[in-house]
Amino acid sequence: MTNIHSTAAQMSDALSAGSITSVELTEQHLDQIHKVDSQVHAFLHVDRENALAQAREVDAQRKSGQKLSLLAGVPLALKDVLAQKGVPTTCGSKMLEGWRPPYDSTVVSKLKEAGVVILGKTNMDEFAMGSSTENSAYGPTHNPWDLTRIPGGSGGGSAAALASFEAPLAIGTDTGGSIRQPGAVTGTVGVKPTYGAVSRYGLVAFSSSLDQAGPCARTVLDTALLHEVIAGYDQMDSTSINAPVPQVVAAAKKLDVKGLKIGVVKELSGEGYQEGVLQRFNEAVDALVQAGAEIVEVSCPNFEYALAAYYLIAPSEASSNLARFDSMRYGLRVGDDGKASAEEVMNLTRHEGFGAEVKRRIILGTYALSSGYYDAYYGSAQKVRTLLIRDYQAAFAKADVLVSPTCPTTAFKLGENVDNPVAMYLNDIATIPVNMAGIGAMSLPCGLAPEDGLPVGFQIMSPAMKDDLMYQVGGALEAALINKWGKTLLSDIPVLEGK
Repeated sequence: MTNIHSTAAQMSDALSAGSITSVELTEQHLDQIHKVDSQVHAFLHVDRENALAQAREVDAQRKSGQKLSLLAGVPLALKDVLAQKGVPTTCGSKMLEGWRPPYDSTVVSKLKEAGVVILGKTNMDEFAMGSSTENSAYGPTHNPWDLTRIPGGSGGGSAAALASFEAPLAIGTDTGGSIRQPGAVTGTVGVKPTYGAVSRYGLVAFSSSLDQAGPCARTVLDTALLHEVIAGYDQMDSTSINAPVPQVVAAAKKLDVKGLKIGVVKELSGEGYQEGVLQRFNEAVDALVQAGAEIVEVSCPNFEYALAAYYLIAPSEASSNLARFDSMRYGLRVGDDGKASAEEVMNLTRHEGFGAEVKRRIILGTYALSSGYYDAYYGSAQKVRTLLIRDYQAAFAKADVLVSPTCPTTAFKLGENVDNPVAMYLNDIATIPVNMAGIGAMSLPCGLAPEDGLPVGFQIMSPAMKDDLMYQVGGALEAALINKWGKTLLSDIPVLEGK
């Protein structure tokens, strides 16, 4: 029987067979949101009426015999950083509270064309700046595995919606790990596609050379199905790659890694990594060996500089992108009493509208771009970026894909790192190099850490525009682990009520 615990692929089959309607499936998920989201806070806006209207339209099209996409009628949760026409899009910030875009982002347009039912907008760190979804102006999201812990960030709302069975599919965005890190700590699958493989048009910019929208789900195949819906060239995005979309669904179904060389990155493990995380990671590597893969160790010596370079490049681009929120064109406007100058209104608005983390990054980025410091800081960081790309090129000459733990630890306690930004930033130490190089990467669950019983993420990195390789390895590893465990990881997730 198809229900909220089914995979998106199973839901697709049931919809095609007529054993359930999209309206029935959508209502099941809306009921689950009503039941548990007061505890999880995955959603900022539940678009009940529009979701049911979309579902009724898909059911009518199916009944009339129209040819529909595989995911037509399957519900989805959308990160609140992507514009959706007429639907509140806040980016987790007071600055955009109540803003309803007059247009759809390309990702949303593609979802609508495919008949995917958008349930609503999910919570996130303000303007995607954070690693815990505690920086949202509307309160933190809670990890369904343990409501006292973070669900990752900045896309914690999308990941938590999957883990609490409020949605079978979700869209996230990844600037330094904001799809993969939440996926890792919630036991779900998250993919950061090759930069330019999914359009950024209508994605509210944090750091334009790093931001990338991507698919999130509970299985590798479901993620691949969503990937093929949202990927593809878009003339509205100057960074969009005009090339065929890799056949990621076929790759996810291969379940075969025989003959593939898998490189374990020496610099992305060891000191600073939780013992249980390394234990589960090594077990997953062993599972790939048993499946026929060849393991090689690779060294990327410049990865030790990636975190520092990222926190110069990303804030610099953020300081430029967020300059548009000036109280004059749209969004929040504070202090306009008819007497205050434009500069005073702008100052009051930005003081009131931006949270502490956003202000911290704007200040850092503005400093790095200022006269006399540009070459010393921003320019040097871009040179490090080139070295990271060369490290990846050398590593991919020895291996088809690279692997590492997704995060150095499992989910930490809410409030634990709020006053320690450096500790917070270190959570993305294994994910940031991918964004700096523009390649693709996936996080999938590889078990529960023995110390705390919380999910551990396994990261697979593939060369640019060879995203099918990470799906091939991810699908095979997922199948091997489920065969070993005799169940999926989310079968062990605690019941939310009474936590």
